[in-house]
Amino acid sequence: MDMQARPYRSVLYIPGSKERALEKARTLPIDAIIFDLEDAVAPGEKIAARETLKTALTQSYGNRTRIVRINGLDTEWGADDARAVNEMECDAVLLPKVESAAQLDELAKLCDKPIWSMMETPRGMLNAAEIGAHPKMAGMVMGTNDLAKELNSRFRPDRLPMMPGLGLCLLAAKATGCIIVDGVYNAFKDTEGLKAECDQGRDMGMDGKTLIHPAQVDVANDAFAPSAVEIDLAQRQITAFEETIAAGGGVAVVDGKIVENLHVETAKKTLAKAEAIAALAE
Repeated sequence: MDMQARPYRSVLYIPGSKERALEKARTLPIDAIIFDLEDAVAPGEKIAARETLKTALTQSYGNRTRIVRINGLDTEWGADDARAVNEMECDAVLLPKVESAAQLDELAKLCDKPIWSMMETPRGMLNAAEIGAHPKMAGMVMGTNDLAKELNSRFRPDRLPMMPGLGLCLLAAKATGCIIVDGVYNAFKDTEGLKAECDQGRDMGMDGKTLIHPAQVDVANDAFAPSAVEIDLAQRQITAFEETIAAGGGVAVVDGKIVENLHVETAKKTLAKAEAIAALAE
């Protein structure tokens, strides 16, 4: 399955140094995995973690997208991480704290994999358009914990302080065709809070949610998948519009609402996403 066509409802962080966690990830109903060599790995374990992860990736993770987050290129591990990832069986490399396209140029010299960018600083938000337009860019991951630290903002359930940054990255991703996944929800036992934040991200246009615990997977999968109601509406919109065009008309009506070509395009994307999710489950 083409990486851009895959679903990204649930994107789970897994420590690259933990063999048990790497094995368990193969059994979880997740769409994508971020194998972490950065924050989740202690300094003394970083070199060994590369080999642990490389070995794990020789075994199948099914249709799940496999993304490896390296250490920053300004650290003592970053360049060697990038070279190691180039030899791993994975789909993309994720660079932390991206603030400019120049950083992606530097990474591309070391690793030929598609690039995903952690968007987690004010400067990164302001430069989101140039980052998204980089020829190697495939996806953005919102780093909302680091962004909150940089903003010195308080936690709010509505994430009002985050909205300017989230919005800039969303616009950049949609303008350049990148995948974009929302930041993590820290209270992993708070199912209702997670659901509310997933629904908010889905309403905004996010493709999925990054997760820190397997207990969060089902909530994210449900929130970012087309519902049965949405699928039914999409099918009826397509049918009604095709019948209208065949009869010489240009605008259909479904449930008392006008259906034009733009609505049909959205409906087709809804059905394609449902099909991709079904294919992943198989």
